[in-house]
Amino acid sequence: MASVKNILIVADSLQLSLSLQQTSEEQGLTDVNDRTAQQLIGNEDLHQMLDSNKDSLKLEAMKRIVGMIAKGKNASELFPAVVKNVASKNIEVCSIYCEVLDAEQKEPLIEIIEKLLKDKSTLVAGSVVMSFEEVCPERIDLIHKNYRKLCNLLVDVEEWGQVVIINMLTRYARTQFLSPWKEEEMLDENNEKAFYDSDEDQNKNGVAAKKPYIMDPDHRLLLRNTRPLLQSRNAAVVMGVAQLYWHLAPKSEVNIVAKSLVRLLRSHREVQYIVLQNIATMTIRNKGMFEPYLKSFYIRSTDPTQIKILKLEILTNLTSETNISIVLREFQTYVKSQDKQFAAATIQAIGRCATNISEVTDTCLNGLVYLLSNRDENVVAESVVVIKKLLQTQPSQHSEIIKHMAKLLGNITVPMARASILWLIGEYCERVPKIAPDVLRKVAKSFTTEEEIVKLQILNLGAKLCLTNPKQTKLLMQYILNVAKYDQNYDIRDRTRFIKQLIVPNEKSGALSKYAKKIFLVQKPAPVLESPFKDRDRFQLSTLSHTLNTKANGYLELPEWPESAPDPSVRNVEVIQPVKLVTPVGKLKGKKDNLDGKFYSDSEEQEDSSQSSESSSESESDSKNEDSSSSSSEESSGSESEKEEQKEESEYSNSENNKTKTKPKKLNSATSSESEDSSSEDSSESENDSNPENTVTQKKEEKKAVSVVKTAKQEISLLDLVDFSDVSTPVTLPKPVMASRLAADLEGLSLSSTAAVIDVATPVFVPPKSYTLLHRMSGKGLGAEYHFSRQQCIYNSKMVSVQIILTNNSDKEIRNIRIGERKLASGMRIHDFYEIDCLEPGTSKTASMGIDFCDSTQAANFVLCTCNDQFSVTVQPPVGELLLPVTTSEKDFKKEQGKLTGMNENSTAITGSPQNSSSQAIVHKVVNMANVGVVPSGQDNIHRFAAKTVNSGSLVLITIEVKEGSTMQLRINTEKSVIGSVLLRELKSVLSQD
Repeated sequence: MASVKNILIVADSLQLSLSLQQTSEEQGLTDVNDRTAQQLIGNEDLHQMLDSNKDSLKLEAMKRIVGMIAKGKNASELFPAVVKNVASKNIEVCSIYCEVLDAEQKEPLIEIIEKLLKDKSTLVAGSVVMSFEEVCPERIDLIHKNYRKLCNLLVDVEEWGQVVIINMLTRYARTQFLSPWKEEEMLDENNEKAFYDSDEDQNKNGVAAKKPYIMDPDHRLLLRNTRPLLQSRNAAVVMGVAQLYWHLAPKSEVNIVAKSLVRLLRSHREVQYIVLQNIATMTIRNKGMFEPYLKSFYIRSTDPTQIKILKLEILTNLTSETNISIVLREFQTYVKSQDKQFAAATIQAIGRCATNISEVTDTCLNGLVYLLSNRDENVVAESVVVIKKLLQTQPSQHSEIIKHMAKLLGNITVPMARASILWLIGEYCERVPKIAPDVLRKVAKSFTTEEEIVKLQILNLGAKLCLTNPKQTKLLMQYILNVAKYDQNYDIRDRTRFIKQLIVPNEKSGALSKYAKKIFLVQKPAPVLESPFKDRDRFQLSTLSHTLNTKANGYLELPEWPESAPDPSVRNVEVIQPVKLVTPVGKLKGKKDNLDGKFYSDSEEQEDSSQSSESSSESESDSKNEDSSSSSSEESSGSESEKEEQKEESEYSNSENNKTKTKPKKLNSATSSESEDSSSEDSSESENDSNPENTVTQKKEEKKAVSVVKTAKQEISLLDLVDFSDVSTPVTLPKPVMASRLAADLEGLSLSSTAAVIDVATPVFVPPKSYTLLHRMSGKGLGAEYHFSRQQCIYNSKMVSVQIILTNNSDKEIRNIRIGERKLASGMRIHDFYEIDCLEPGTSKTASMGIDFCDSTQAANFVLCTCNDQFSVTVQPPVGELLLPVTTSEKDFKKEQGKLTGMNENSTAITGSPQNSSSQAIVHKVVNMANVGVVPSGQDNIHRFAAKTVNSGSLVLITIEVKEGSTMQLRINTEKSVIGSVLLRELKSVLSQD
């Protein structure tokens, strides 16, 4: 084409054309040639831009190519230049690269992707997997041979590449491995049986026995290599690993992602929103994951409304019998929020808690009824709606609440709330026969001014009252029907005609009126208050579809687990043994020995500069021998090294049998001074030069002698970290001089002599503080109080001793008082008190019981039973009662305190009055609040207290330093960070009070 244009240009310059005007064929030919020339010139620019090292130029070139294809221009000549950029680190270049592709070029591109998947560079892995996901995500066979490589490279790939690879491997694992969930519950039971009955492949019926689940090693490889990424700074990477564990890991291992997800809640609000959505979905199926982090979801006043609602959803999902009191206390604060939407959502959450935990249903109902007197109309309206749903579960027990709501009808103006009250009165009109007709009379007057939803409920209320109490309401209902017949809303007019035919029968009504009661008065099922995130787990976590709760364009469904395990051999890769590299390894080994020998000899010359040149040269030879021994041990698979090992082992066994008399001499040398060691070393080295095989024997005997010294002295020595008596290969033994020096330096070192002396002390006497366990009104005359004795429990050393005082306030005796059903958190235990056969009227008895709170302030819930009744009660331990006082010296206190720093230390400044800064006042307040022992202090302005937790025995060290101006510095050191923080807050409150 270019030659044709050149000819035309020459002809024009020579004026060979016979006509001033070109023909149509000539004009068309000229236009085509011009366009082709411009296209070639433009393509050259694009070639240069695609070959550039700058991502900005590549990105611009890609965009131009996309524009050319959109206009229908041919860009096939640029295909090779585009393909070269498949490994670009820039994610935008890769995405536009995928848009450039033509359907006809898919197969050649798959071949390129297959080739690039084999590349070991971490710079290529992320981009090629992105291309794989865009071009051919269904070609799982391309991943088989590269699966293990991708798992191992994952940690070193750039962050956005990690996200792509993790998502791809999640889908891959769901197609190639068996589900770890189905057999998880049976695994513990079958492990022992499978071990002993491995030879029995059939059961009694002749059917093949079902094998227990064993995780595929490649499945475990993926979980193990992605776990470190939970510490990534990139929120998308952490979220990707979390969803991988959620969809692939055994249920017992999923909990490890909880802490990392909670850490992301410190990020920007956009990140918080996505993370909270995923956590809300997780808590539906596994609330135990995030129960330890309950306080991380407490709502701040600065949170946006959507963040507040998501946190509220999570708190509701995490509620249980052990933490419901804490959560409800938070909800009481949230209801007072100025954010109307959030306050309404809180009331709905209270309703869900009431339905999920039957023990607090009455408490929640009473709280919602209390909210009916709130000044905020929206709060009242939402409370009415929730109460309506709750009353449907137990309507017979709450007629008083229905009466109370009927009285509030005149003050409530929100249509939904008014409609809910009218529905309740109509549904349970037989329980309030005197109030219901009067309510109908009042709403009949305001029928024309009510909203549509209220008018419909007025019609329903009138219909139900006509069927149950026609004498008082029939005429009133006819008035309402006549007014509603001309209403502007056609739904109300239709409902009016329908009801009139049922409750006011005539000749044209037919047989339908006979079933009026079954239609209106049928018992309705109680509504189920469910989480809006209940069905959202049908989408893969951390995807756009999960966030929107609808299938987004391009979403790939997560495959189901296969029923039978696919062939794992497809992931095997042939490894070529480097046979030709045997000789170079030996040469390199010699070089390495020389280099290492020089290195060690230099270091020893610097350390032992006072020694003679002869001894330094001998140490150099020793270091060479040692290095050669270590290198030979690393290549123990070779035939030569195996022969040497066998030979040396036989030499060692012979020398042990023949040289038993030399052991006392070597024992003396091991315990002698350093100068004697060096002289004996010189003599032994001269002998070893002539007979190198004896070197190993002597080294082992000296090493064995060192262990004999340790046994004879019977000390707890730090030499346990280095095992001198058990050696797998003789050539890897350390130098005997180093062993003897180390034994001499550490001789006599014992842990027992330096251990701090800490013993349990007698608690400081303080008046016991009593707590109500069962009020006499709730207990039908039986009252119960409890206090903590602060003594060691006689039943179990890990239990807290609790004294319960039972009082009979009735005029009848109460029999068989005992503990019934327990509702305890995981790990908690209770030792019952002995059953009280009879408690006479007006008398009291004290019972002793033990409770293991597991070093937490979680309440112990149980049922207190009598011969006729059962009462649910709760023992809530203050943090100070979870401790036992200990006694120690000031020196040991400081020593242990030095070990508990950093994350194990909590401190705060306290400002108090001068009278509270005296030593007597401080000691009195601290020992009253917590069961701690007083540690003697050599300084008047520093007060120290020590205790240990009852369950784990962890030390709790309290230091109060009084400074100028009545200010104090409070510091608590303990491994139990929760107890430390709670104790800090409680002590600060106590010490701040006047």
